[in-house]
Amino acid sequence: MGYQLRGYQQELIDRIRQSLASGHRHIIVQSPPRTGKTVVMAEIARRTTDKGNRACFIIHRKEVLEQAKATFQEQGVDPDLLEAGMVQSLTRHVDTMKSPEVILIDEAHHALAKSYRRILEAFPTAYVLLFTATPVRTGRNQLDEIADDIIVGKSIKELTEQGFLAPFKYYAAKDKDVDDQKLRRSSTGDYVTASIEEAVSHKIYSHTVDEYLTKAGGKQAVVYTYSVEAANHLAGEFNARGITAEAIDATTPAQVRDTAVLAFRDQKLKVLVNVNLFTEGIDLPNVDCVIMVRPTMSLALYMQFSMRCLNPRPGKTAVIIDQVGNWERFGLPNTDRDWKALAKSKASPAKSLKRGGVQVIQCPDCFGVVEKSEVEDNTCPLCGYYPLVRKRDYEEQKAQLVEIKPSDQVKRIKKIISDQVMLNVSTKRIDQLQSRQEFQAYAKLHGYKPGWVWYMWDKKRKGTI
Repeated sequence: MGYQLRGYQQELIDRIRQSLASGHRHIIVQSPPRTGKTVVMAEIARRTTDKGNRACFIIHRKEVLEQAKATFQEQGVDPDLLEAGMVQSLTRHVDTMKSPEVILIDEAHHALAKSYRRILEAFPTAYVLLFTATPVRTGRNQLDEIADDIIVGKSIKELTEQGFLAPFKYYAAKDKDVDDQKLRRSSTGDYVTASIEEAVSHKIYSHTVDEYLTKAGGKQAVVYTYSVEAANHLAGEFNARGITAEAIDATTPAQVRDTAVLAFRDQKLKVLVNVNLFTEGIDLPNVDCVIMVRPTMSLALYMQFSMRCLNPRPGKTAVIIDQVGNWERFGLPNTDRDWKALAKSKASPAKSLKRGGVQVIQCPDCFGVVEKSEVEDNTCPLCGYYPLVRKRDYEEQKAQLVEIKPSDQVKRIKKIISDQVMLNVSTKRIDQLQSRQEFQAYAKLHGYKPGWVWYMWDKKRKGTI
């Protein structure tokens, strides 16, 4: 029979048809996580193959591929007219592929990579639909480089009101166990794992279990962390406190991983601690709580983490626990964002990723995080604490005047210049650095030794990077 499209899914397809009719050929299709984008793609592929045309479906994670193929089959897509595979595989034999009428790309915020572009360049006449929940990347280059239109789907707030997503409560650590000053970003824009390990205190393990027991005791929970070692530590802490938990990651044998997921689905296992697994597209039902123990600068990752628990169920209110201050970078998951603006290449994308202009506030009693617009009578909507915001007492202090010497002024100017250079290189890749000063700033930002600057600047001058 296939899947019956929901109203907002049919609306997406109608708007795609309108955009195509207007002459657009490469279209970004945005819709929040947990809203069935694979079903929409499967329906588009069915309509394509029903007309005798070929369709190509591209994905970048093997864990999701078989699940997506099953959805396409259930929807009645002609397998003889469908090319479905991982981008890593398809790009290797693109020369032997038959020309598709439509190319469907899942998690398309990755689509600026060379592997994707090679496929798109091989089929310049194909219609390309770029599906993603977050059409924004951590670098400067955005999807407008390969797209000529964007369709923005229903907002998370609208979908929650209509019952397609579960409402949630969001809690954050009062005193997070993370030293943000030690976090360093890689050339991709997200934090380097080694710097996270240095920045995160080992106290976070016991504190995470404390928060789970206080805010979500008994709920099925998925924990997102940053390394195999951290995942094992956390799972051990949960088990030591009488909460059944298991740590899994990409290196976990498939049979062990499948057994753990099955035990979780059967509610024989309360907590799954994972590293880079349960993010994009993987079906994992009955998750009622998400715990973030990995700081990130990727809005895409943050949305995948935080919304994993929003599959609806009558009477359900999900719980999101943020142990690392991701809310300070991005606001709440359901913050309204200007996706059209975010999908455009810009000089400094990091600023626009923050809170989207929406003011959020943390309750000093329950540590819940809410939008200020939700607060009535200065009372926390999560726990009833009053007063949520206190008037601050400001003390006048006499200004102390100090002499500014010419040498101090020179130092200050040099520092301003240095800070500006560091800001400029913060979102650049190594091959985008242009001057020795930029290489020095990049090395300082990422903790590299002075010898690295000499070596890389020499390669730059020789044109080998």
